[in-house]
Amino acid sequence: MPHLVVPGEPDRRLFSPPSRHAVVADDRLSADAALRTVSAGAALLWRGGYPAARRLLDAVNRRIPAPPPDDYPAYRAHRARRARLLSLLYVPLDPGHVVPLRRAPDVRAACTAVHGPLEVPAAMPLRELLGVLSAAEWRRKGLFVPALGARIHPHYGVFAPVRQEYVDLVAETPLPASALAFDIGTGTGVLAAVLACRGVRRVVATDADPRAVACATGNLARLGFGERTEVVLTDLFPPGRAPLVVGNPPWLPGRPRTPLDHAVYDPGSRMLRGFLDRARRHLTPDGEAWLVLSDLAEHLGLRSRSELLGWIASAGLRVGGRTDATPRHPRALDPADPLHRARAAEVTSLWRLRPG
Repeated sequence: MPHLVVPGEPDRRLFSPPSRHAVVADDRLSADAALRTVSAGAALLWRGGYPAARRLLDAVNRRIPAPPPDDYPAYRAHRARRARLLSLLYVPLDPGHVVPLRRAPDVRAACTAVHGPLEVPAAMPLRELLGVLSAAEWRRKGLFVPALGARIHPHYGVFAPVRQEYVDLVAETPLPASALAFDIGTGTGVLAAVLACRGVRRVVATDADPRAVACATGNLARLGFGERTEVVLTDLFPPGRAPLVVGNPPWLPGRPRTPLDHAVYDPGSRMLRGFLDRARRHLTPDGEAWLVLSDLAEHLGLRSRSELLGWIASAGLRVGGRTDATPRHPRALDPADPLHRARAAEVTSLWRLRPG
């Protein structure tokens, strides 16, 4: 692994080093100078107070030019550049995940839970550290899900169900059967929990990410559904057939750049097409596959409705019904959002697909 090289200081190992060289910085560094430094590809190793580092990160973020409105390629490029630049501000870590800065919080438990023990001096992007701390707080407090009347506790790197319309669709659509259901790509386990809450006697949930499997298993047990549910580490489908198969694949074609991006971006629509292509083989003859999908990709010109319908037909499925929901999340209502026009027109649908 490359090392962070700071003139006159011992090397510090990095978790995900984007740069081999760093400049020591403290509270005297201005945001403009910081932006010039990271734009040149050099990392900043912070030696000032922890609150000042947070303020600097926010100030640099505000100085990165926003993308033009309604330009999705520019939006993606902007997000990638912003992430790259902001990830170049590092804070030191002493063994045991101790941040040796003035007024630094105690991050030991949160960092150990995500990265394991730390036995050598290291450095971590402040942006990454803030994400770890935020995830720890989400996991501690949980997120209230009205359809469950209870809280779901997301783990680090597992997408939280902050948008409730897709959960409500699964909670309200009439069940074709109640004996067995598969929940494909379960994430936090929220949809598996909704199905169990509705009276499905056995739910098999799957995910390809071990973090999601652990998260869903914990949530389902905490909600009292542990005996009626099983969470399996696998790519898409478990063995066998079920009268109900539920899938909520990532909604946008594209390459994920962070762990959470995997819940939003689906390279080449691989998961969407895999769900459709294999659903018929895992459905009972009179079963239904519920595809929960936003049409945001259509409004962004990334996928057409006719393309989606063609994939459904080529998978040997037919549309038996569809229920729609409009978004309620704040970004859909924010005119300042770069993709406001597409987000305001977005509709999330539950497609009831049957063997055709």
